[in-house]
Amino acid sequence: MATNSNPRFIQKLMTKWNVNSSLQVLLILLTFCLTGSTVVFLKGYLFQSLGYDTNTPFWQKAITYILFVFPAYQVLILVFGALLGQFQFFWEKERKLLQRIGVLSKPQPKTP
Repeated sequence: MATNSNPRFIQKLMTKWNVNSSLQVLLILLTFCLTGSTVVFLKGYLFQSLGYDTNTPFWQKAITYILFVFPAYQVLILVFGALLGQFQFFWEKERKLLQRIGVLSKPQPKTP
C-alpha cells in the first residue's frame, strides 16, 4: 500500500480534473462553494425584488431563474475562479459549455 498524504477523494478529483495538487482541488471546491452561496443569496434578493412569493407560478420562477440566475452563476464562477487563481480551469469548463449550447463556435482543426 502506497503512502499518500492526500485523501482518496482528493486524488480522484485531481485525476478527473487533471490538476496537479490537492491545494488546487481545494481552491476549485472553494470556488464552487462561494459561487453557489452567492447565487442563492442573489436569487433570494432578485425574487424578493420582483415580488415573488409562494403564490408565484412555478413557470414564472423557472423562466426568471433561467434568464437571470443561470447566467449569473456562469459569470460568478469565472470571477471567483480568477480571484482564487483558477480562472483557466473554469474558463475551459465554461468554454465547453458555451460551445455545447451554441454560444461559442468550436475551433476549426488546422489543416497543414
